[in-house]
Amino acid sequence: MRLSNNHQKLITSLSQKKYRQKHQLFIAEGVKVVEEFLNSSYELEILFSTDSDFSSLDCFIQVSSQELKKISSLKTPNKVLALFKIPSEKKLNSSGLIVALDTINDPGNLGTIIRLCDWFGVEQLICSKETVDCYNTKVVQASMGSLTRVSTSYLNLPEYLKTVSIPIYIADMNGVNIHETKLPTSAVLVMGNEANGVSDTLKQLISNKISIPRYGDSMQVESLNVATATAILLNEFRR
Repeated sequence: MRLSNNHQKLITSLSQKKYRQKHQLFIAEGVKVVEEFLNSSYELEILFSTDSDFSSLDCFIQVSSQELKKISSLKTPNKVLALFKIPSEKKLNSSGLIVALDTINDPGNLGTIIRLCDWFGVEQLICSKETVDCYNTKVVQASMGSLTRVSTSYLNLPEYLKTVSIPIYIADMNGVNIHETKLPTSAVLVMGNEANGVSDTLKQLISNKISIPRYGDSMQVESLNVATATAILLNEFRR
């Protein structure tokens, strides 16, 4: 089998969420990322590669470097592009440390946060319906395979938080210094939108607000990048 026009059209369409949902497929690129998905419970649909190392797979199609460049979204294509099936969402975990995201827009931020969850042993990531799709190609690439180990769910965030029995903490510039806060091992950490932070709706629901102290004298830096802030806060919870 060779790379066809239909394959190219399908791959191009998967850059849009509506077509990912229609076909229930997403794109992964690069040897490391693709191997992470191949070694997980994700189901492979088809794999295109310039490398014969993947030729033992039933759904393997060998392509030239020029053909891979045509279908890749990367500036420098990395040997392999694969389509995987989007799995059904897993049952929510209601214990342990959970991260909840309120309208995160940037794919790079979401991918990095997924990697951080993997690093800090957070198995459940809750996303508001307005948060960028975790199967966006840029998110998949930025997560570097961690998506295979972090269960990601999209739902009505205010309604979900009303049902939670463990403590909930909001990251807020005006919150209590996290270094002076005794943190539980089971909790939900809510991180807000890049520009606006956590919505007023959620702030009205939750009283526990925590912040990262600023030590620099300069007032030019208004806030931290949301992924950077998530890393610092998760480290404090795990300490």
